[in-house]
Amino acid sequence: MLLNVKGIINTPGDGIAFNEELDLSDVDFGGVCPAVRPVSVVGTVQNIAGMLQLHAELNTELSCVCDRCGAPFEKPFHFVVERMLAEELEDEDNDDILLLVDGAFDLDELARETFILNMDTKMLCREDCKGLCSGCGANLNFEECRCKKEIDPRWAALQKLL
Repeated sequence: MLLNVKGIINTPGDGIAFNEELDLSDVDFGGVCPAVRPVSVVGTVQNIAGMLQLHAELNTELSCVCDRCGAPFEKPFHFVVERMLAEELEDEDNDDILLLVDGAFDLDELARETFILNMDTKMLCREDCKGLCSGCGANLNFEECRCKKEIDPRWAALQKLL
């Protein structure tokens, strides 16, 4: 969606509100597309003393698989975007300023880029997830390891005393 802000560029104190749902179910992270529900993009563009300020919030519920134990789980995704908007850039290296083209910018592209760059690199069902036993495959969050403990042959003689 192109958001046209021409009407507020020269009107300090004025603003534009937006509320959109964006389908990002095609965004792939290592073979998994976690955004099974639309991403809500809600915010405003305000002219504050001649400067255009963008404030947007991205919200959705992600359908994930834990990287340690393989259990499916739901995880909320919330991110706040704050950017300045300008018709021309003085500093080409400033990523906080979004360039307007004919008084407009692509809100969908900004939301997609923000979503991708702020996804967790590792999905965990909980912070203290213990994962799976590499020997027996038991989910250590819910059960004990079923592997027989191998006794170091150097200590085998002591084991006989017990």
